[in-house]
Amino acid sequence: MTDELVDQVLAAPARLGGVRVLAIDGPSGAGKSTYAGEVVEEFRRRGVRTGLVSTDDFATWDDPVAWWPRLVDGVLEPLEHGTAGSYRVMDWTTGEPRLGARKTVQVPEVLVLEGVSAGRASVRRHLAHLCWIDGPSPEARLERAVRRDGEPSRNALESWQKFERGWFAVDCPAQHADTSFGVAVVR
Repeated sequence: MTDELVDQVLAAPARLGGVRVLAIDGPSGAGKSTYAGEVVEEFRRRGVRTGLVSTDDFATWDDPVAWWPRLVDGVLEPLEHGTAGSYRVMDWTTGEPRLGARKTVQVPEVLVLEGVSAGRASVRRHLAHLCWIDGPSPEARLERAVRRDGEPSRNALESWQKFERGWFAVDCPAQHADTSFGVAVVR
């Protein structure tokens, strides 16, 4: 599946200046980050300059999607104009989100934008490809996310799942996906 996806992205036109953007979207705990890592590794194995930006670097429990202008202003607009972008990564080390270190995004041939809302309607015109990963059942995804983030995050993750169901129902990324996986592709 990874080889096919990489082939499809490389065959698609660049729609963000000279950059092809691959969005990997889907609900929390579906396996998006793991799959994005595999895809980036395959691009790089082929010698393709590849950048990776995760929506996890921006979102907080209280601000799941409204942070988007920071990504547009800091990364997407500069890349569209052929210059490096940057943003401050959300730092969770204290248990409370706060803006942390600055991350630079050099101009790649392919930018993999991964995470909940990566394929949102406002960015679709710039995408070379939208991949939707649905993952297992909501209960299994919750348990996977709790294992990843720790038991103290369970209530926040349950609220997040409720929010994202509403977000996906309105924004409809799955219906616009070029590629969809009904079950997580991660091990």
